[in-house]
Amino acid sequence: MVKTKSTKDIPRLKKKYIKDVIPALIQEFSYENPMEAPHINKVVINTGVGEAVQNIKLLDMAVDEIKLLTGQKPVVNKAKKSIAGFKLREGMPIGCKVTLRGDMMYEFLDRLISIALPRIRDFRGINGNSFDGKGNYTLGIKEQLIFPEIKYETVSFIHGFDITIVTSAKSDKEGKALLKLMGMPFRN
Repeated sequence: MVKTKSTKDIPRLKKKYIKDVIPALIQEFSYENPMEAPHINKVVINTGVGEAVQNIKLLDMAVDEIKLLTGQKPVVNKAKKSIAGFKLREGMPIGCKVTLRGDMMYEFLDRLISIALPRIRDFRGINGNSFDGKGNYTLGIKEQLIFPEIKYETVSFIHGFDITIVTSAKSDKEGKALLKLMGMPFRN
């Protein structure tokens, strides 16, 4: 017997997408089929820790913090080429990334939109011009302390990370409309 999810188990942002966002996108872009409406495929969180070349413990801390934020163990990125100027050798660990899909993706986006972004100092909205031409959006976070899961006392160094939201939208206009309806606070 297959166990189905109750409505309590569905993330809040996913419910909003199904109930409010799809009908609004169908009306705005005149889609004939609800399956034509763009959706979020995945969210990739990436951080580069250049200081890890001298101190590997900094990378371990970054891995632990991203694991705490996402609930998933990140993959460690290694250098593809040696660069003498940066004292970097091929294969040295220099960062980490995690890819979120499904319910974990919706939970992370919900926390990002409703809790983390408003905690940024002097926050007036995020830049709406950071789309890549295919409906995907990339957002840079300067410090990890905007997330309530990370305690100020436990942080030994402040680092930022990139959040890329990959959508099935065919254009930037569709991608921006999707994210705006999901609650992303765009400035322009």
